[in-house]
Amino acid sequence: MSATANLLQQLCQYPSTSLLFRHSKLSKKGRAVMAGSYLVPKMVMYPIPCFYKCMQSTSYEAVVQGSYVPSADASQKTEAKEKASTTAETVGAFQKLPMVMPSVDILYSALRKAKRVSPTKGIANIAKRERNRGAKQLDALMKELAIPLRTYIEDFPNKKYLHPYEKSLVELTLGDGNYEEVLGKVEALRKKVVSVGKEHASICAKSLSKREAGERLSEGMKKLEEIFLREGKVVDELLNIAKILRAMPVVDLETPTLCLVGAPNVGKSSLVRLLSTGKPEICNYPFTTRGILMGHITFSYQNFQVTDTPGLLRRHDEDRNNLEKLTLAVLSHLPTAVLYVHDLSGECGTSPSDQFVIYKEIRERFSNHLWLDVLSKCDLLEESPVVYVTEDVNCDDYELAKYRKMGPDGALRVSVKSEMGLDELKSRVHKLLGSQFMKINGNQEKLEVCG
Repeated sequence: MSATANLLQQLCQYPSTSLLFRHSKLSKKGRAVMAGSYLVPKMVMYPIPCFYKCMQSTSYEAVVQGSYVPSADASQKTEAKEKASTTAETVGAFQKLPMVMPSVDILYSALRKAKRVSPTKGIANIAKRERNRGAKQLDALMKELAIPLRTYIEDFPNKKYLHPYEKSLVELTLGDGNYEEVLGKVEALRKKVVSVGKEHASICAKSLSKREAGERLSEGMKKLEEIFLREGKVVDELLNIAKILRAMPVVDLETPTLCLVGAPNVGKSSLVRLLSTGKPEICNYPFTTRGILMGHITFSYQNFQVTDTPGLLRRHDEDRNNLEKLTLAVLSHLPTAVLYVHDLSGECGTSPSDQFVIYKEIRERFSNHLWLDVLSKCDLLEESPVVYVTEDVNCDDYELAKYRKMGPDGALRVSVKSEMGLDELKSRVHKLLGSQFMKINGNQEKLEVCG
């Protein structure tokens, strides 16, 4: 076999691209062969990977099956996102929610874009051109409606991967199961839009005349519009959910947090305003605080968090309302120090006896939390304790009788109105948060050692 034949056989095994020859170096004799002589490579040539097919295979699949169907890369990205969510339970997921457009805006934007789609150039036959235009417009409308829905489904976090605190916020704020139900309806709407859109695009593509293509295009457009108008309200529900969740306060798990706890209307909100940048509503009726309110304190160049929580009543957990459960969720799932507020003045509406029972239960349940007791509204206290008509004055419980007079042992007596004890309160709070900071850092060091 001649040298020329040998080399030609070798070259046939390489991809025939200009890239191959651009990077190969031939001798003068080799270049002469290109003019009709023979080829002798100056250096050994190694195969160059032909990666074009690999690069284009996923996008081609998306075009054939419709861009509303996740490609292989998109599926892998979603799986990686879910895997990352399972390994790191961090708060702040609600601030990453996508911006949801109103359903009407999605629909009319999709209609405008679809109607601007023109037929493929170069089709001379009028009937073929019209059915091509109709099929393309229906396909475009379907994608413009389905793609935003798919984005919402992918970008709203799966509840089971949320931090326990944020999972509790979802359940207690939106109602148990409502979040998943709305996302399920959005997915059902997306599937229906895709199914109907593909069906009518296929029917339109089989039209035999210009008139028939126009009728089938109009019919398909009308059908998709009707579906979205009738069932698109679920997108507006998702929009409201996003607004509610995005407004939830973000708690930094690594920042020391002071949580104010107590019965309703005992003066927690007034103390939050005094201690931090938080500005909760202050009114003289129970359950003024209708959610978790957040403020911040800066002390010795260190930033701290302060939360105001809804008041707790004397009852079993199964009888508590969602506001009370929010308070318990904060204490259960966040590394907080507790500032427990007591009011023995008779103004809060909860008797000292009931406050005593609530206090003992919460103190025992969350005994691992750093703790500070505060007796509020002390300017209203008289020498004799306030006794409600529902209370047993002759009760032999010494601990309860002592609580009615002085509150719990070591409680700090304060009054926002007369400013009594406020300086000492701020000093004690700063020390408490400093201890909380040391506790959090100690736990982190233990986790690093274990890891």
